[in-house]
Amino acid sequence: MKIKFIWLLACLFCLSVSFGNAQTNWTLKTQKDGIKVYQAPAADSKVNAIKVLCEFEATPAALVAVLMDVKSCTEWVYHTKSCTLVKQNSPWDVVYYSEINLPWPAENRDFVAHLWTTQDPKTHTVVVDGPAIPGIVAEKKGIFRIAHSKGRWVINPVSSHTISVEYTLQVDPGGNIPAWLVNMFAAEGPIQSFKGLRLQLQKPQYQNARLPEI
Repeated sequence: MKIKFIWLLACLFCLSVSFGNAQTNWTLKTQKDGIKVYQAPAADSKVNAIKVLCEFEATPAALVAVLMDVKSCTEWVYHTKSCTLVKQNSPWDVVYYSEINLPWPAENRDFVAHLWTTQDPKTHTVVVDGPAIPGIVAEKKGIFRIAHSKGRWVINPVSSHTISVEYTLQVDPGGNIPAWLVNMFAAEGPIQSFKGLRLQLQKPQYQNARLPEI
């Protein structure tokens, strides 16, 4: 049963959509394969916020291309059952729907997110936000809709082919999943997803990405 709960709670990383509130008291919870995962208390939730730090051999445009290719989320975001493009405002601004697969007896979770990209013209720092948004896709029977989730990708070029990434996330999975269990085991999901993201970035269609705005 303990292993089952670890697997379930690690899935919650999949509910990644943007976070804009800075945390000041981050505690390192785990690190593996160059991926560091931190947690911090969230002012408006019993569920801790998460921060992930990592470096990738990639360009900012490549990472943006992966994030905006929402249909590929099932290939690298931990336990994502489906991910569907709802609306594409531009190559760097999309709305999408995603369902997260959780084991019985928990209900699957889903959410609708607006994902958009900005860049500082002086520092070249790229920020990708994607808050959960209400409506657009009707709620489905037997699937619990995530209403509150905040996250942010901050991408900085280190060299011509290396980037540093800071990902922050605060999400309320809702339902009857105890917050202390979420806080205890939530580090595994980020580790597995970032390992998958590293592999995803090696694919030619992303390595050769060219976004004029990025």
